[in-house]
Amino acid sequence: MTYLKLALLTMTLCETLTLSIPAYAYQIETVTIDGQSIKKHHQAMVVLPNDYNDEQEYPVVYVLHGWSGDFSSWTGSTAIAKQADLHQMILVMPDGNYDRWYIDSPVVKDSNYQSYIAKDVVSYIDKHYSTKKDRTQRAITGLSMGGFGALNITLMNTDIFGNVGSISGGVNPANFAYNWGLANVFGDPVKNREYWDRKAIKFSSHKFLAGVNLVLDCGSDDFFINDNRELHQVLNSYKVAHDYTERPGGHTWDYWNNAIQYQMLFFADKFAQK
Repeated sequence: MTYLKLALLTMTLCETLTLSIPAYAYQIETVTIDGQSIKKHHQAMVVLPNDYNDEQEYPVVYVLHGWSGDFSSWTGSTAIAKQADLHQMILVMPDGNYDRWYIDSPVVKDSNYQSYIAKDVVSYIDKHYSTKKDRTQRAITGLSMGGFGALNITLMNTDIFGNVGSISGGVNPANFAYNWGLANVFGDPVKNREYWDRKAIKFSSHKFLAGVNLVLDCGSDDFFINDNRELHQVLNSYKVAHDYTERPGGHTWDYWNNAIQYQMLFFADKFAQK
C-alpha cells in the first residue's frame, strides 16, 4: 500500500470515528441557593442541556451526593453531565452538607436538609430556570447517604416529587447507627429509637403508592445490599410497582457511574409518559 493510500485510509477512519462519537454541548453552572430551612447558603451544580433556552420547559432531576461529599462530587467523579444532553433534561446537584443525612434533624438546630432540598432548592431552580413544574416532571435520586435522602425527601413530599431513585442507599439507618455521623443528627439510637424506626424507608414505603415512580439499584457486594433486598421485599408485599436492580459491584464510583445511566433512562421514560 502506497503512503498516499495509507494516509487517505487513516483520514477516512478518523472521520468515521469522529462522526460516531456524540458531541456534548451541555453547560455547567455553579449557583448559591439561600437556605430558609437551614439558615445557611450552599452552592449547587446545575447542568443545562445543549441548546437550552427559556422558550422551552425542561424536566429536572435532582441528584444527591453521599456522605462526606458535596455539590461537586457527581460531576467530579462521573460522566453524569452528558445525561443532560442525552435526555434533554436539567440536572441539579445540591449540597446536603458533609454528614447531615437529608433529614430535618430532631437534635441539631437548623439542620433541616429534608426541607432545604424539597423547598428551598426546588423553588430556586423553578424560579431561575425554565422547568416543567409538575411533580411528574421532577425526579430525585442519589448515592449512599443521598440514596436514603432521595427516598426520605420524597416520602415527606410526594406532592413535589413524582419520580425517585436510590443507588446503594442506606435505607435503614438504624442498622448502622454508630457510623458516618448518623447519631449526631438522628439522636441517641436508644433514646430516640422511635424516630430511627420511622426513618427506615421500609416502614413508610406504602406511601410510594401515591403515584410515585420508584427505581432502586445496589451492588451485590455493597454493605447496604441486605437492607435494599429487604426494602424490595417490603415493596412487593405492598404491591408497590418499582424497578429493582442488583449487579456485581460494591460501594464505588465505578458502580455509581454505571448505575446513574440506567436511572436517567428510567426517569426520561417516565417524563415522556406524561
